[in-house]
Amino acid sequence: MSFKEDIIYIDAKKLEKFMIDVFFGLGVPKDDAEIIGKVLIASDLRGIDTHGIQRCKMYYDRIKAGIYEVNTKIDVIKDGPTTALWDGNCGMGHVIAYKAMKTAIEKAKKYGLGAIAVRNSTHFGIAGYYSLMAIEEGMIGLTTTNARPSIPPTLGVEPMLGTNPLTFGAPTDEEFPFCLDCATSIIQRGKVELYERLDKDLPEGVVIDDEGNSITNPSKILEKMLERKAALLPLGGSGEDKSGYKGYGYATIVELLSAALQDGIYLRDTLGIKEDGQKRLKVGHFFLAINIESFLPIENFTKTAGEIMRGLRSAKKEPGSERIYTAGEKEYEAEIERSKKGIALNESLQKDIKIMQNELGLNSYNFPF
Repeated sequence: MSFKEDIIYIDAKKLEKFMIDVFFGLGVPKDDAEIIGKVLIASDLRGIDTHGIQRCKMYYDRIKAGIYEVNTKIDVIKDGPTTALWDGNCGMGHVIAYKAMKTAIEKAKKYGLGAIAVRNSTHFGIAGYYSLMAIEEGMIGLTTTNARPSIPPTLGVEPMLGTNPLTFGAPTDEEFPFCLDCATSIIQRGKVELYERLDKDLPEGVVIDDEGNSITNPSKILEKMLERKAALLPLGGSGEDKSGYKGYGYATIVELLSAALQDGIYLRDTLGIKEDGQKRLKVGHFFLAINIESFLPIENFTKTAGEIMRGLRSAKKEPGSERIYTAGEKEYEAEIERSKKGIALNESLQKDIKIMQNELGLNSYNFPF
């Protein structure tokens, strides 16, 4: 991706440590801050520029505003052999999600399946991180979360559903797993913010205004989104001719798994509610771990999964295309490259980092900007 302004590359480990120190400086316990740092840097390393260091200032501001609780208190509402219902009490979403998937994995190790539904949580970074946790244990992982309204129902213009990722991952016999980590909208808000940083217009047919017209200016889109006068289109686009109802339907599935299953916040209420005078931005999550060994030897599964991936990449290519990818492949290659080269920071991110560094007195970091 080409930035108009000068960019500086920072070593991923240094940037991770900085983010950990930011959250610790805000009062997040050290162990929890380390979880958050790991999730955020994983996003940057995997090439998902919208959910790593770019999100750090957002969390910083929300913590300072009292929207998130720095001490994450999880209440177990119901617990069974394979399932559990948790309440995150507006704590740090990354911490809640990490512990939820870890518990789902533990249940799956014992009983074959583990599922955790969470309510009253907060933004948890990239959903794929938690599916990857299951993969590392030789399992299939599925993760969902709802979010602030940004997607309209098909034939509507009002944003009602969040970008609602439906993330699925599975191990293979290759060097990288299959991991589909994406929103049920064509793009997500973070991508609009990235386009704004790049001073670049979005493609046509991705975002509509409240009259149903396509809009492409990212600054105007973000402004209108705050007024609920712009909506990100679901996968498939607007109307029924291009099957936009499919993305709309999948986003609704995520809403059901992330809100109805746990008696949580949904649709318009994810914009924020007030409790004792304090604004809260609540969301819900769902985590599923499937123990492959409960069905057959994992070697059998990974061999077949790998053959499926290689078979897909061997398909006849369209004219002008040199390569076919499978989900997780680009992220794997990005991680190799960025681990060596570092994480790219444009001028806007550099300013955000300096603000956090100066306000928290993190003077040990000598960034070259």
